Amino acid sequence: MAAPSLRRERVGPPLPRPLQYIVTSFQRFTELEASGGLLILFSATLAMIWANSPWEEFYHKLWETEAVIGLEPMLLVMPLEKVINDALMTIFFFVVGLEIKREVTVGELASPRRVMFPLMAAVGGMAVPALIYAAVMVIFGTPEYMRGWGIPVATDIAFALGVLALLGRRAPPALKIFLTTLAIADDIGGILVIAIFYTEKLNLLWLVVGLAVFGVALLLGRARIHRPWPYFLLGVVVWWAFLQSGVHATIAGVLMAFAIPVRRFLDREEFIKRSQQVLYEMREHIEHSSVYRSGLATLEALAEQAQSTLQRLETMLHPWVAFVIVPLFALANAGVTIEGDSAETLRHPVFLGVLLGLFLGKPLGITLVSWLSVRLGLAERPASLAWRHVFGVAWLAGIGFTVALFIANLAFPGQEALDYAKLGILSASAMAGLIGYALLFSFGPGSGTGETSPEH
Repeated sequence: MAAPSLRRERVGPPLPRPLQYIVTSFQRFTELEASGGLLILFSATLAMIWANSPWEEFYHKLWETEAVIGLEPMLLVMPLEKVINDALMTIFFFVVGLEIKREVTVGELASPRRVMFPLMAAVGGMAVPALIYAAVMVIFGTPEYMRGWGIPVATDIAFALGVLALLGRRAPPALKIFLTTLAIADDIGGILVIAIFYTEKLNLLWLVVGLAVFGVALLLGRARIHRPWPYFLLGVVVWWAFLQSGVHATIAGVLMAFAIPVRRFLDREEFIKRSQQVLYEMREHIEHSSVYRSGLATLEALAEQAQSTLQRLETMLHPWVAFVIVPLFALANAGVTIEGDSAETLRHPVFLGVLLGLFLGKPLGITLVSWLSVRLGLAERPASLAWRHVFGVAWLAGIGFTVALFIANLAFPGQEALDYAKLGILSASAMAGLIGYALLFSFGPGSGTGETSPEH
């Protein structure tokens, strides 16, 4: 079932134009994420079946195939899996960065009063899973696996919104906004975890080069250079420098997103004024095909200038990320060959730590910390959002697929523990998604007015 239209659900007078832009942008975003989430689910399922079929050997050899990317002197030879994880996923993180910048400037994160509730929920949803994972490692006496504490902190926004979309009108619009804002705040935390805690050998010279080129990109943004190609060229250099520095190359994608201008080259009034002039000329010379064609080209250029570079890039790249890059990442990384005793898998500390962190830590952390933040006066729950809905969506936040798998690859590269981490992610995500869906379906739509505790 497709995500319901926010515009159809709304009654009353038309929204002001700035709010119309925010609502329609959010609507397009959730629809892409929802359908993309279903495709990711298909890719992950296919990967699991493929990795446990008679063609298992071909599955693993396929991703080990060496690929050549770049041009001289910036030429790289790396396995296909690494091309996906280090190169294509940089585009994924670039789009995540665009979404974060949009939310910070014109979205929910732009209002300190509104942002505190989902922000506190995100903090709880990251801290509690990490603590549960660490506690499991302490109980089992396996400090060598402590490096995986970052795996259960991440929420997969595509999967979570995909499940929410299946609920249709039973999921209030405020719930979609809360989940999206929470997941984006969660993404910020996940990016910081990757940048700070999963960087091993640091080459300061290359890091300085990357940051210097990024600084040039920031200056272009401040100068309101709206053509995308200068940012693309600089982004390639930043990505290369970060790859050589030891900082994970995908961080370059996030940084470059923050250099992209969010303001339009033409404001709304100037766009309308110029467009009217062009339309007048076309109407006066409608019999002249050359004038008509020239007018169409001018209108197209004006329409492009009336959109921010950030908006254009996000609109252009989001379908590629949702329907190609992330499903391909899922196909390459979700295939775990299940061998040996299943009871041994269930007892492995990494499996248990990831499973309990995502499956229990996420709903517990989000619900408890958001409730405490309201009781302590640190945040304000939206009146249209019931505590029962917060509790239900907290389970959906336990779906930690894409970024969790990404961090697992960084935490345990080439180690046996990686397979246990992947199994923990897949198991927890499936169970959390089913429980979250069942709870929200049983709760149904409704207002949050009058509720004061998580039990309601």
